[in-house]
Amino acid sequence: MVGNTKRVRTTNDLVLNDRLVAINRVTKVTKGGRTFSFSAIVVVGDGNGIVGWGLGKASEVTAAIAKGVEAAKKNLIKVPLIHGTIPHEQLASFGGAQVFIKPASHGTGLTAGGAMRAVLESVGVSDVLAKSKGSSNPHNLVKATMAALGELRDAYTIAQQRGITLDKVFNG
Repeated sequence: MVGNTKRVRTTNDLVLNDRLVAINRVTKVTKGGRTFSFSAIVVVGDGNGIVGWGLGKASEVTAAIAKGVEAAKKNLIKVPLIHGTIPHEQLASFGGAQVFIKPASHGTGLTAGGAMRAVLESVGVSDVLAKSKGSSNPHNLVKATMAALGELRDAYTIAQQRGITLDKVFNG
């Protein structure tokens, strides 16, 4: 994973809500005709700082979604949240997609579109400004958003890593 991302172990008491981001119908042409299958990208999160994404492929939509949810549960990360927003602005990219997320004051709401909105709602962010540049491919947008969230650090983590007080982090 990117940066200092912490993986989260799933336990039975963790309640994860899943959101479907996109479904693609894939056609394979063979000698006997066309074979249709589906791929689904799914985001799961507890709404309190834990989020993961997964890709499921199957011949039926429901099976693809179920496989995506199981894959997402294996790919969870912990994101630091401060009063419903993120600690600092972050820029990340994956493939042709580039995302920029910026903290916002209380009451601003979630200004993000498409795949970014699904990821940010699943993690539990209520106030943030977000912009996606480049590709609008939902697969790459989800991966870029997860990379940006994985690189976030709060002041407590920085103070602990450097072995200094929290006051010294802010005032130097």
